[in-house]
Amino acid sequence: MKFKNTSNMTLKEKLRRNELTIGSWITLGHSGIAELMANTGGFDWLVIDMEHSVIELRDVQEMLQAIELGGVEPLIRLTSNDGNQIKRVMDAGAHGVVVPFINSKEDAEKAVQSLYYPPMGLRGTGLARAQGYGESFQDYKQWLEKNGVIIAMIEHGKAIENIDEILAVPGIDGYIIGPYDLSASLGVPGIFDDPQVIKAIQKILARGKVAKKPGGIHVVEPDLVKLKAFIEEGFTFIGYGMDIRFLDYICRDHLAQISKFK
Repeated sequence: MKFKNTSNMTLKEKLRRNELTIGSWITLGHSGIAELMANTGGFDWLVIDMEHSVIELRDVQEMLQAIELGGVEPLIRLTSNDGNQIKRVMDAGAHGVVVPFINSKEDAEKAVQSLYYPPMGLRGTGLARAQGYGESFQDYKQWLEKNGVIIAMIEHGKAIENIDEILAVPGIDGYIIGPYDLSASLGVPGIFDDPQVIKAIQKILARGKVAKKPGGIHVVEPDLVKLKAFIEEGFTFIGYGMDIRFLDYICRDHLAQISKFK
């Protein structure tokens, strides 16, 4: 599996160094959307979201190809911590996975075992796009061990209780806070400025720094002020916006300006 990497370092290496990376989310299942976002020249990674979209596996493979050609590393946000789904999206050519609702050490270990082949994990072996359709299995195995990425989504109160154990699991490369589900688990869905939510985010960030694991959060609404604030707080794996929010934002902004001409 080859792609046009425009950086000297892979995402895995940047995560190990805790370097700042900015990515975004894709929920519209079309390779043109993936290609457009990859070719903007600014994103380090793009997440194809299978959890909250109608994107199917066939769409995923085409979108992975478009993202790779743009020199951006593609990740998949899974529907759940499902070993079969992890195997299939990795075989299709994903560079890693964003695993929702990692609430315990056992959840984290399951994700790691599902991504890697024995002896590192329990993933079944097969021949697909990632393995060069059978021509380069050994090359892929070596690539996977050096470059496969697992990001744990921390989005529930239970995860906060177990955060130290989760981040200590070998193979977990970093975490990202899911603000909507986290706020919902605290009884205030979508209210990100609630004191409970702010306190929870600060605790996760602090424990991540102790564990020396790169911390992430998703700035769902395009907001440069919030992005800058999170960077200054120490988050280094930041999702900025998403395809549907960018589209809606620019349409509403321009139409508001156009209305002044009428």
